[in-house]
Amino acid sequence: MYLTGFADEASADIDVQIRATKELGWSHIEARNVSVDGSPPQNLHDVPDEVFDKICARLDQAGVRVNCFGSTIANWGKSILDPFDITLAEVGRAIPRMQRLGTKLIRIMSYAVLKDRGPEDQEEQERFRRLRDIVKRFHDAGLTPVHENCMNYGGMGWKYTLRLLENVPGLKLVFDTGNPVFSKDYSYSPPLPHQSSWEFYQQVRDHVVYVHIKDGIIDQNGKMQYTFPGEGAGDVRRIVADLLHRGYDGGISIEPHLKAVFHDPSLTSEDAARYANYVEYGRRMERLIAALRRA
Repeated sequence: MYLTGFADEASADIDVQIRATKELGWSHIEARNVSVDGSPPQNLHDVPDEVFDKICARLDQAGVRVNCFGSTIANWGKSILDPFDITLAEVGRAIPRMQRLGTKLIRIMSYAVLKDRGPEDQEEQERFRRLRDIVKRFHDAGLTPVHENCMNYGGMGWKYTLRLLENVPGLKLVFDTGNPVFSKDYSYSPPLPHQSSWEFYQQVRDHVVYVHIKDGIIDQNGKMQYTFPGEGAGDVRRIVADLLHRGYDGGISIEPHLKAVFHDPSLTSEDAARYANYVEYGRRMERLIAALRRA
């Protein structure tokens, strides 16, 4: 098992991402939005070639690796009704960049839920067709796409993720502990209940090759309030304990989503707070894992 994280939550700047990673004593970054020398932050598969070259150079100099592309391919901001060419262009940009960086994993999704339609009217056959094509292109390049249970078809509930797995041969999963907390389960009749992270994980764990750690609670206004790992309703301790028991040896990637440093109000700079939050989150995750190993 190794620890990594969405380092853009520390900063969009690649140099700061590297600094946060090395402060934690880690050697991996899950790359999502990145900038260098003041360039506009963009997803790693979208930055201009000259920016990508600089990013590669900074990572090489630091001895830090990108273990996963946190791509926007077929994510919650993309509609299944949009032309497939949009997706194929992203895939085409991602593959050679992953190969250059020696990155084997890429996070993908299964397109946004069509809000004006019921759960059985989600163009699922077209989703399956597209994901089969996406998965084949990455597999042909020796790479592994992993589907995240986020705000997409597969994230509508564990039954929908299993439908994806049944219809997209070779698809693997990245399981996010926090997403079920704020997501409704479309397997039920209205009013839809929130999902259970533990139940979702139990149903799909045999297909999980990568893990995202978020945690949080739903407040009295129905809004997600993010917490440090193990302090929310994401069943983080239970899930990580099960992973350890099962001999999981993949990545654990932190995705804090915290906007304030709860323990240090003296940090008034937003940039400093983001950086400190990321590092603190990583340290707490290390302690949580260590305690579970001792238990």
